[in-house]
Amino acid sequence: MPKLTLEVPSDVVDALRFPPEEAEGEIRRELALALYRRGVLSLGKARILAQMSRWQFEQLLGERRIPRHYTASDLAEDLLHAHGDLSFFAH
Repeated sequence: MPKLTLEVPSDVVDALRFPPEEAEGEIRRELALALYRRGVLSLGKARILAQMSRWQFEQLLGERRIPRHYTASDLAEDLLHAHGDLSFFAH
């Protein structure tokens, strides 16, 4: 799938109650939160869209009281990153 560019009309950007230099980041975060809440994006992909670290995005989810969607595959991925591989289960 090609990269998606979203055009926001200038009158909408002007109506935002954010400083102009913060508008893009705020829109990215709001879109990432909304798509994550709907279950359309995983936490990892949503945090990439928001351009935040995992911990920053987790904190934002908590601030907004958005429940985490933590699946068995999320756990396996976390374990993989924490241990390098899953060979420790073989012992």
